[in-house]
Amino acid sequence: MKLTNFLIIVLIAMSMNMSCSAQANKDNENTTTIKSDKVEVFYFHYTRRCVTCKTVEDVTKEAIKELYGDDVSFMAFNLEESDGSQKAELLGVSGQTLLIASDDTKINITNEGFMNARTNPEKLKEIIKEKIDPLL
Repeated sequence: MKLTNFLIIVLIAMSMNMSCSAQANKDNENTTTIKSDKVEVFYFHYTRRCVTCKTVEDVTKEAIKELYGDDVSFMAFNLEESDGSQKAELLGVSGQTLLIASDDTKINITNEGFMNARTNPEKLKEIIKEKIDPLL
């Protein structure tokens, strides 16, 4: 009986994680171009959020602050609110997305965020650093 309950919990958790990252996979175009004066990191999410969604934001925000202080900005937007949907449209984002933007470069690291935020946050921080450093 305990094994059955455990399996049910695992399946529910996996299903929640897949539903959150499904939109991210759909929107994952690795690099495109935009105009900006400095490096900015954006996290777009929906109102209803799972633990992984929240952890992606928390780990990214912490990494930006630790690695770059005020030199790189981090902003989170709810896609279901007016300012979030407007910013998403401006950046060409149509769903849950973790995006690094600077000058003519836009780098989508949504998949990396969802794969590593909970299980290997240090790996996500390394990826963030690897993508941002060349832009500075």
